[in-house]
Amino acid sequence: MSLLTPNRWKYRKQHRGRIQGVSSRGSYVAFGEFGLKATSNEYLTNRQIEAARKVIVRYTRKLGKIWIRVFPDVPYTKKGLEMPMGKGKGDVDAFRVRVKRGRILFEINGVSKKVAQEAFKQASYKLPVSTRLVAKGEVK
Repeated sequence: MSLLTPNRWKYRKQHRGRIQGVSSRGSYVAFGEFGLKATSNEYLTNRQIEAARKVIVRYTRKLGKIWIRVFPDVPYTKKGLEMPMGKGKGDVDAFRVRVKRGRILFEINGVSKKVAQEAFKQASYKLPVSTRLVAKGEVK
């Protein structure tokens, strides 16, 4: 299993549900100087988060400190290839996180705005949500 998976969970499988509305939690930069904010609603998988994290680390050359503000805790099930319909819900394939617009995904500290902007731009290519850069103390 990947680094971004829950150690244990109460229920093995969950319903999908819908993602609606604006994030009320985690919607401001709390730890670093700059943050990557989601501007659309979408699911992020543990693989997508890890890919974006690697890009940020590579681009900043390990100068700054990075915080990951989302954690994938929703199990995503998938049936095997060429499986007939029926016979119940599939096995857990990956873990995802529901991201509402306004949620801060990553934060960074110890780098210039130009470096943070480029690092987050590269990371956003790995994510299915549309994003933008926000600075600490920025309201909108």
